Amino acid sequence: MDVEKPAREGSEARVDLRKRVPEPTAPPVREGVAPEGCLAVAIRIPVRIVVLVLVVPVRMVWDALVVAGRFLNDVLFRPVGRALLWLGRAVFVWPFVGLWRYGVVPVGKALGWLGYVLVVVPLVWLYRQVLTPVGHAIAWAATWIARGVGAALGWIYAHLLTPVGHAVVWLLRGLVVVPARWLYTWVIAPVGRAIAWCAKGLVWLVSAIVTGIGAVLYWITRILLVLPALALWRWVLAPVGRVLAVIGREVWDALGHAWRVAGHISLAVGRFLGTLFRWVFVEPVRWVYRSVLTPVGHVVRDSVLRPVAEAARGVGRATRQALASARDSVRQARADVRRMLFGVPRQPRPVDRGEPSGRETRTLGSSTTALTKD
Repeated sequence: MDVEKPAREGSEARVDLRKRVPEPTAPPVREGVAPEGCLAVAIRIPVRIVVLVLVVPVRMVWDALVVAGRFLNDVLFRPVGRALLWLGRAVFVWPFVGLWRYGVVPVGKALGWLGYVLVVVPLVWLYRQVLTPVGHAIAWAATWIARGVGAALGWIYAHLLTPVGHAVVWLLRGLVVVPARWLYTWVIAPVGRAIAWCAKGLVWLVSAIVTGIGAVLYWITRILLVLPALALWRWVLAPVGRVLAVIGREVWDALGHAWRVAGHISLAVGRFLGTLFRWVFVEPVRWVYRSVLTPVGHVVRDSVLRPVAEAARGVGRATRQALASARDSVRQARADVRRMLFGVPRQPRPVDRGEPSGRETRTLGSSTTALTKD
């Protein structure tokens, strides 16, 4: 039993491994991509080489122009633009704003108030006190006149115009409508039907002639123009167009590829030039600044600038003390002159208000009023 069990497990493992082996599948085909022909493969590499040789200088010049444009924008154009904007505001905007705010608006408000007082208020008073009563009187008179005229016109319409109108309608019906109806029924309608039948026949004849001529012209045009043009398109223009389309697509792809490769080349050249500029110019300037100018600056600061600053502070301190003593002397002399001319001013006498002096406080057994004071 123990010997057969490992053998059975090994056979089951082989079966599982045999089941898990994936079947070979065909390589995936990208959707929407047509299989390339030998013509595209043949012209791709030469076109890409030629385009790369032509595009690399253009890309390097383009990158150089972009860098120069960014530098000029950051260093020249943007500050100059801000200065021109500030100058334009100072010259054009702010004076007009000040003129509008402190000149036009107050004058407009004053003119509006003056117009309201001199024009609107009198017109409102005239409308309320004069025009409104006159208008009411005119409306009342017009209403009564309109009522009288309406009553007169109603009487005229009912007793004169209505009988005359009925008579005119009866006369027109007997003299015009009945003869016109008879003329239309027995003369105009038959003549119109005959003319319509003749017109239909003429139209059919013309359409038949036009249809025959059109068919003849159609077959002549098809044989002489359409079939040769179709053969030219199918056997000449379409193949040439396919070849030109392949060439154009390859040239476009080559341009994109060459532009990207030229970008990498331009980036590498730019980095090389940047590194060369740093090692040729920046690093020596930095070394001179750190090794020469900084120690010299420290020596100048410690040996010259600090003593000069200390001396300047001492001079300033002495000057402030001299000015303070001069102000005290002038103040004392002015006080002496005032005492000599006007005498010593009298000091105000303290008034006893019955309040405890110092920090003493009131208690229930003491009083500070004049009536209860001991």
